[in-house]
Amino acid sequence: MPGICLLVAGVVVASIPADEFTLAWQHSVEKTRWEERYRVAGASLTLVEASVEGMGAGMEPPEGARLVQGRWSWKPRVAPLPELRLARSAFAHDYDVCWRGHCRTLAALTGSPSTAVVTVRVCGANR
Repeated sequence: MPGICLLVAGVVVASIPADEFTLAWQHSVEKTRWEERYRVAGASLTLVEASVEGMGAGMEPPEGARLVQGRWSWKPRVAPLPELRLARSAFAHDYDVCWRGHCRTLAALTGSPSTAVVTVRVCGANR
């Protein structure tokens, strides 16, 4: 299993031994949780599902979304991504990364300040 690597300033600072993970965050205005589930596909990350609690301020679910247990859920149609670049702010809650029943903030996983950009990619994938 290749795993997921977290990089700060181009240096791997943490890895997650999983081929699937969920990235979650709280909308800074609406204070509702947004989640995106990714799966490793070769050297890329494939977004397989997204969901959000409620609607508002740029969080409208797309056509075809289903309301399941209070969350709008859908399968985005986007090409596999070589990496994710996560901008962070001291004025908003940090991202949570969840895998195999574990959830940690990016700060806890990387030891980086809340303003550091974190890159997420498949471990061993050449860029």
